[in-house]
Amino acid sequence: MGMLVLGIVFGAVAGANATAISWVGDIFISLIRMIVVPLVFVTLVSGVIAMGDPKRLGSLGIKTLALYMGTTLIAITIGLTIATIVQPGVGIDISGAEAKVLPPAKSLEERLIGIIPTNPVAALANGDMLSIIFFALMLGAGILISGEKAKPLARLFDSGSEAMLKVTHIVMEMAPFGVFALIAKVVGTGGIGQLLTVVPLAGAMVGACLLHVLITHGAIMKFLLKLPPARFFRDITGAQLVAFSTSSSSGTLPVTMAVAEENLGIKPAVASSVLPLGATINMDGSGIYVGILAVFAAQALGVPLALEQYLLIALAATLVSIGTAAVPSASLFLLATVMGVIGIEDAQTFLIVGFVFPFDRPLDMIRTVVNVTGDLSVATAVAKWEGELDEDTFRRPAVE
Repeated sequence: MGMLVLGIVFGAVAGANATAISWVGDIFISLIRMIVVPLVFVTLVSGVIAMGDPKRLGSLGIKTLALYMGTTLIAITIGLTIATIVQPGVGIDISGAEAKVLPPAKSLEERLIGIIPTNPVAALANGDMLSIIFFALMLGAGILISGEKAKPLARLFDSGSEAMLKVTHIVMEMAPFGVFALIAKVVGTGGIGQLLTVVPLAGAMVGACLLHVLITHGAIMKFLLKLPPARFFRDITGAQLVAFSTSSSSGTLPVTMAVAEENLGIKPAVASSVLPLGATINMDGSGIYVGILAVFAAQALGVPLALEQYLLIALAATLVSIGTAAVPSASLFLLATVMGVIGIEDAQTFLIVGFVFPFDRPLDMIRTVVNVTGDLSVATAVAKWEGELDEDTFRRPAVE
């Protein structure tokens, strides 16, 4: 936050001369671009492997995965709807960006066939993200089904995922300097008033997150589980506060598990399997944000979106949310994946990333709260359906 303020002051004082340090921001954006493909690939494969033995998971695993993917899709739909109504990108001037006309639309059949890579290595080299996602999911499933014989490969991807997360942390160590340079350039070239242009984007994201938490997870409690939503939201505030402060679903996991068992009455058998999986693949807040950012970018670049493009954004954001690294601002790394499916090039996408990144930290804190709330909601549902929920604990009166 300090570097954000300093960047605003420097940009206001230096004016157009602030572009002299824009190379620092360019280096940071290049570092992000460098890690996107390997980060998505290895974390997706590792995320699928983390689901465990499908035979052991049985009905519990099917219910968990269905709920996680279903709530993520709902979250993204809410985000796209809010972004379409609010239109946060209309009238935004992104320095260096030009309006782009989409290539001739392909049929749905051609797009689906195009997702399957004829050469996975070429897809990795060319950054064809949907093909990379498809191959990563298939490879992860293959390793999972192979069991003991594929354990060495599973360990390799687990190690690779850890290594890429460390690389991501190294890149994020440069974030304060990137924020300083990027915000100084925005203020220096567009004036202080340019900062107000991000308000509709932030408002759309916060509004979508609130709607998703209250409506989607409130409905799961009230209508699917016949449990009081107010008790659920009251009892998970401890985990939400930690999620807000850390911006990390994985970092919040110990508190999330404690809240699940002690406050919600979820038995350890469910809490210890559903919640770690959720911290890996359930990214409702990230899905909302990536969907809204995609619409924001299309509007800012003058790219018209038809129903087919919205469906492709929803599909790509749902799939890519599985590979969202549990580190701050990881959602921004994946924007290029979603933008690629509607014909927006990486160069233009990362202009959007550079514009939004300085303001991302507080939004990331909110996204993580949504992610953790979704983990606990799904865990509660699975626990009740599996007879692993102590409803007396869940319904007990608040301790004054």
